[in-house]
Amino acid sequence: MMKIWRVRLILTGVTTSMSHDDEDRVAQAAWQRVAQTRRIIIKVGSHLLTGGQEHLQRDWIDRRCQEICAILDTGRQVVIVTSGAIAAGAARLHLGRKPVLLREKQAAAAAGQGVLMQCYEEAFVHHGRSVAQILLTREDVAHRRRYLNARDTLETLLMLGLVPIVNENDTVVVEEICFGENDTLAALVAGLIDADLLLLLSDIDGLYDGDPRQSDGQARLIPLVHQVTPDIERLAGGSGSQVGSGGMITKLHAARMAARSGCMTVIANGFCEGVIPKILSGQPSGTLFLSEGDTISSRKRWIANGLRSSGDLCLDEGAVSALLSGRSLLAKGIQRVQGHFDRGAAVRCLSPQGELLARGLVNYSADALRSIAGHHSSEFEAILGFRGDDEVIHRDNLVVLRV
Repeated sequence: MMKIWRVRLILTGVTTSMSHDDEDRVAQAAWQRVAQTRRIIIKVGSHLLTGGQEHLQRDWIDRRCQEICAILDTGRQVVIVTSGAIAAGAARLHLGRKPVLLREKQAAAAAGQGVLMQCYEEAFVHHGRSVAQILLTREDVAHRRRYLNARDTLETLLMLGLVPIVNENDTVVVEEICFGENDTLAALVAGLIDADLLLLLSDIDGLYDGDPRQSDGQARLIPLVHQVTPDIERLAGGSGSQVGSGGMITKLHAARMAARSGCMTVIANGFCEGVIPKILSGQPSGTLFLSEGDTISSRKRWIANGLRSSGDLCLDEGAVSALLSGRSLLAKGIQRVQGHFDRGAAVRCLSPQGELLARGLVNYSADALRSIAGHHSSEFEAILGFRGDDEVIHRDNLVVLRV
């Protein structure tokens, strides 16, 4: 029995020894915090909306919207991040199969977006609530002014009592600018408006220590995760359904993104009746991911989560130590530069082992960095012909991501 308990501590990301009673107290306190949350992001996946069928399941949508309205009546605020536009429109294309080509997915989204919003509109209006649609692409988040505009729009809608329905703009999105999965979009929205809780509704009960679909009942649900570590990520499998595009790994990445914003995350089974009010009353369900104690500013959340990296900087151990201690990145600690980017671009900072350490905005182009990598700032003028910033990435433009 003791052996099993030690395994559980490793899986939950705890780095020090913790007794059974201490772990229970941590979990109880965390679920009490969940019960006190005021601003919630609820992400709904395609498989929930369709039930694995070709059409949206309006009864399921109506019941969830009724539960959300009851939550709104308590003074809480809810933003829904929804999938389902492509699934709703696929049948109208009469392809006889799931859309595969990008243009087919865009066409299906165009055909299904109105149907999806109509379902939400009718369900909420029945309970005296109005909804508002917001369609986003990665470019909207990467562009600082558009990022702030999206935040202001969401804040205004919540202040006025509407229910924002957020979806990726699949009708125009292309592979290079898409979020990849609406779990990521939901985490970005959580950081955008300083949400307290991110609720990822899926077709699985939560995170397991094995594949529950293939382990003959041997896989165990992990009820609490302190940090999303590499060991936790290795537990994630691929996409579970034919309708949705995401898997557990995207949910773990979303939970990690939300944690940086001080937002807790719950992954739970949306097919279980009453799961939303159960969770928001503080009753344990699914897997709860704790938030980080020291949250980062809105601008740094934008750097960490909103921007797509244009290249990589491979660092030596001295630079790794400097970044972990809160200092800026200097050229002296750069071993290798990968990619092509200009001054001001977002780049990843990697450890000598290739692990993601940080993300930040560079003060030099890739070509300039290749010339000054490994050199002291006093040598920059002789190498480049001009004396620029001493720092390659100033600490104010740097976000450490390694756990």
